[in-house]
Amino acid sequence: MGYFLSCDSVRRVNDNEHLLTNTSVYVNDKKNSTETISNLLYQKPNKKIAGIPLRLHIYNLARNNRDSLFEEWLNKNPKRRARLTKKLSKKQLDRLKSSSIGFNNWLRKTGEPPIIVSEEKTKKSVKRLQDYYINNGWFNVKTTYDIKKEEDKRASTEYQVKTGAPFIIDSISEKVKSPVVDSLYQYIKRDALIKSNEQYKTNNFEQERDRISSELRNSGVYHFEQNYITFEIDTVGTNKKVNVGIQIQDRAIRTQDSIRHEPFKIFKIKDVNIITDYTFENRGKPFQDSITYNGYKLYSYNKMRYRPEALTDAVFITPGSIFRDIDRTRTYRHINELRTFKYPNIEYIERANNTLTDTIRLTPLKKFSLGFSTDVSQSNIQTVGFSLNPSLLIRNIFRGAETFEFSVIGSIGSSEDKKIGDPFFDINEIGIDLKLTIPRLFSPFNTESIIPKYMSPSTRISLSSTAQTNIGLDKQTFSGAFNYNWYPNEKVSNKLDLFNVQYVRNLNINNYFGVYQNSYNSLNEIAQDVNYIDSESVLSFPDETDAFLAYALDTVTPSEISDSQLAVINSIDERKERLTENNLILSSSFSFTNDERTNLFDDDFSIFRFKLELAGNILANASKIFGLKKNEDDRYELFNVAYSQYVKTEFEYTKHWDLGKKNVFAMRSFLGIAIPYGNSTSIPFSKSFFAGGPNDNRAWAAYSLGPGSSETINEFNEANLKIALNIEQRFNIFENLNGAIFVDTGNIWNVLDNIEDENATFSGFNSLEDIAIGSGFGLRYDFSFFVFRFDIGFKTYDPFYRNENRWFNDYNFSNASYNIGINYPF
Repeated sequence: MGYFLSCDSVRRVNDNEHLLTNTSVYVNDKKNSTETISNLLYQKPNKKIAGIPLRLHIYNLARNNRDSLFEEWLNKNPKRRARLTKKLSKKQLDRLKSSSIGFNNWLRKTGEPPIIVSEEKTKKSVKRLQDYYINNGWFNVKTTYDIKKEEDKRASTEYQVKTGAPFIIDSISEKVKSPVVDSLYQYIKRDALIKSNEQYKTNNFEQERDRISSELRNSGVYHFEQNYITFEIDTVGTNKKVNVGIQIQDRAIRTQDSIRHEPFKIFKIKDVNIITDYTFENRGKPFQDSITYNGYKLYSYNKMRYRPEALTDAVFITPGSIFRDIDRTRTYRHINELRTFKYPNIEYIERANNTLTDTIRLTPLKKFSLGFSTDVSQSNIQTVGFSLNPSLLIRNIFRGAETFEFSVIGSIGSSEDKKIGDPFFDINEIGIDLKLTIPRLFSPFNTESIIPKYMSPSTRISLSSTAQTNIGLDKQTFSGAFNYNWYPNEKVSNKLDLFNVQYVRNLNINNYFGVYQNSYNSLNEIAQDVNYIDSESVLSFPDETDAFLAYALDTVTPSEISDSQLAVINSIDERKERLTENNLILSSSFSFTNDERTNLFDDDFSIFRFKLELAGNILANASKIFGLKKNEDDRYELFNVAYSQYVKTEFEYTKHWDLGKKNVFAMRSFLGIAIPYGNSTSIPFSKSFFAGGPNDNRAWAAYSLGPGSSETINEFNEANLKIALNIEQRFNIFENLNGAIFVDTGNIWNVLDNIEDENATFSGFNSLEDIAIGSGFGLRYDFSFFVFRFDIGFKTYDPFYRNENRWFNDYNFSNASYNIGINYPF
């Protein structure tokens, strides 16, 4: 087999050519296989998977001149064409020919042609290596190459790099002609990227030129450009030392016949003009309306449609201030964030006495925008479902550049357990969503000193409501939120929910055991075991199930019910009461995110997230002040609903390491805890934690892991403490197909709530032995705009085997969990 594969590798290599099978780079006699050096080479061998150039073999399967070969095959037997035409028809025969050619083209496209050794490209690689080391301070580097050709049409290329000693920066001097620039440079040079006693790097000089130019243009030097900065490098007779001279020239002013030089000046902003409704058709027309506000001059070709502060809050170019490039950049960004105008035009015009007039031309977007989307779905509760989602966006609704979004969702579906006589579409859901975004902090207080406008502060007020029929317990929900968002810098984002209210009303609690079948089956089994019903019968719900629960949980436990059975019944009843009760949650929360990613393609970064949420405190204080009475469960109620009270916090840290050659090592850690107190003894289901699923521990299905080492008898297992750690090694297979191996650990537990099951509660560090471990592998295909992911997770350490060996009990494909997801899990 190996012999035939070896022969196949050179199948498309001509007699006077050689297949490149290996390249190696030796730097000072030591092999260097880093991605940085490898990427400098113009030629590298065909990519290999498990040591085999698979794509080369796929390419070699393709035939040359497939069209002619097919015709030759048809004509080889005089009767073949006639026989096939008669059997298939000429049209079908042409399709067969096209399919053959199409498959042949697919082989060529999917495969990779043989890499033929080219001495010209090898010399280009030598030049690249030479330039790389020179640019990093090894000025005396010498690079050679050796192509070793074998008789079997294979060859390898070896590069030898002798760097010599690196050159070190010694003295640094500067010569700045303009007095104003010299004064500024003396201040900004303390952060210089070029430093004495460091190795010379060309990149540092390029970045220093960018830094100096940026600092000067943000300090009022309007006419400054990078080409005014030059560096003189002196290495003659310096014993591998580099003496650096930094020169900053005067401003060059070009006239028709000559160029004259003048010292740079500091420019100030004299006027800022804002044209609020500029269009190409309006240019040159007289303005019909104008306003002066805080030194800004606003003009309109028609009646002014905006309150002046709505626009000036987004403009950072201030009348009377010095020119700063960053103010223009921030103005571009903040005007775009208003979602009210097209990309703005900002123009500076030079005036007398070193002043500038700035004109900002704004072209409004249409006031109304309509949206419409549809969706077809299938799930475990419906055979087919259709949804419609029309939406309306209104811009500048209150003349303050606010945006108001109104959307409606309506869906219908056909349920899996349809009853006789029910219509085909027996499931429906309808909802509305209202969202108002204000491009500033909506507050009676002046917050500029705390959260300045360069942090892009905004306020969002939202209201939504949905109603379901024949879905679970048929919930009606209402939610509303009032929150602030701001961004101190490009990496940090903050969100403060001042108020977030959620009200959930269950309309069909009689269907509880129809939804939670596992609990229902467990209750039936116990009822049969204790002869409450015969072995052929089942409890009807809700009447017989409720009657049996009342019977078993009576003050005096019936003698036929054992302690273990009573514990299961009690757990079923507690869960039923919690999941069927209506919920009222009034909370406040703060979220902090520090995202170090530089762009979407960054593979070396970290993300830290933190969230703190407090619920029920305002209602609890109000209940005491107004002397409200508690219900029979010792809980205050509002509108006949016992409100929730808890504190919840989450910490999440994600880190990616770029190992080169499209290899990434990724890690995510998570810790979350929600503690009920005051008016609550448990956490609402919607605020609980769960484990398992394609983005968590992939060896278990979603909601199937935990709590702790307890028996998993519920469809949806949740708790109020979660610990998780995931690690994943990602690697490229070929082109856009990537692979991964992973280890997922973690679990959920109950803590400081009303759950008494020892196996489900976290009692100390000894409970950490119940952390589940899953491992597995997966494939990902990158479609550029999203990644399709398929993972297989194996139960490696299973805490459900409480008193047995927990390792590798179900480590096989039949007990594995198969996950499909979009994009990476973390």
